[in-house]
Amino acid sequence: MKKILAVSGGVDSMVLLHTFRNESDVVVAHFDHGTRPSSKADAEFVRKIAESYGLPFFLGSAKLGPNVSEEQARISRYEFFEDLARKLDGEIYTAHHADDLIETMVINIIRGTGWRGLAPFSRQNVHRPFLEGETPLFRKDIYQYASQHGLSFRFDPTNAEDKYLRNRVREKLMNLPFDAKLELIKIYHQMNNLRMEIDTEISEILATYSQKDGFYKYDRTIFMNLEDATALEILRAILAREDISATRPQLHDFLKAIQNYSAGRKFNLPKDQFAKIGTREFWVITMPADGSRNHKVH
Repeated sequence: MKKILAVSGGVDSMVLLHTFRNESDVVVAHFDHGTRPSSKADAEFVRKIAESYGLPFFLGSAKLGPNVSEEQARISRYEFFEDLARKLDGEIYTAHHADDLIETMVINIIRGTGWRGLAPFSRQNVHRPFLEGETPLFRKDIYQYASQHGLSFRFDPTNAEDKYLRNRVREKLMNLPFDAKLELIKIYHQMNNLRMEIDTEISEILATYSQKDGFYKYDRTIFMNLEDATALEILRAILAREDISATRPQLHDFLKAIQNYSAGRKFNLPKDQFAKIGTREFWVITMPADGSRNHKVH
């Protein structure tokens, strides 16, 4: 299976590339977001380094513009990496390290994402070697490795811009004691283990629903008696099956609709989808981009 290294040209990803340069089945993937004039130079830099190692290079690009959100940039980037992984029968490798993890946990807390915000980086088919093992690598370790091996890298000027939440969080965390960082890493592992256990149990629950006439229908009455925290986790999984991502407030509203709506009413969901509420059941109706009904209904 191919190892698809996500290489931006920054110090983290250049250390990742150097670490894996001699392994078999390695390819280099770079995504040009098209958010600044220097991005083309970044792509060319990564291409030349990949060629110097004798590694295949794949380039994805977009024209997202300078005002794109961090979230949209991330979505576009991973769409490219995941598409490449499907085409090459490969798995994605990123250069996320311990400081990235802590920053993301803090950002998720700020955004009110709930307990799952303490277990980020859960995307399937993605490996993060700097976070694996008992001793994760921190930013200082990355720079030390780059210095020892004389590695060149590119600097993204947007990393110094105060308008991005991640940059502001990173600056605040610079003075966080190292012991506190280690405690946060422990919390991450605890929450990640909990997430995997919950996801396994929910998968088993969803597997009990069989299709009838091409549709999945979910027992509405169950959600009348479940604790909200449990019900929200199940609803999140139901929507994830339809590639619908809902915020915690949206999930709360959906749960209240299931519990309180009269039969025959509809509840609007993200991506212009909706749920239909029956007397004892509910199901999610998905609509493709052309507006015609998709008969894949849950």
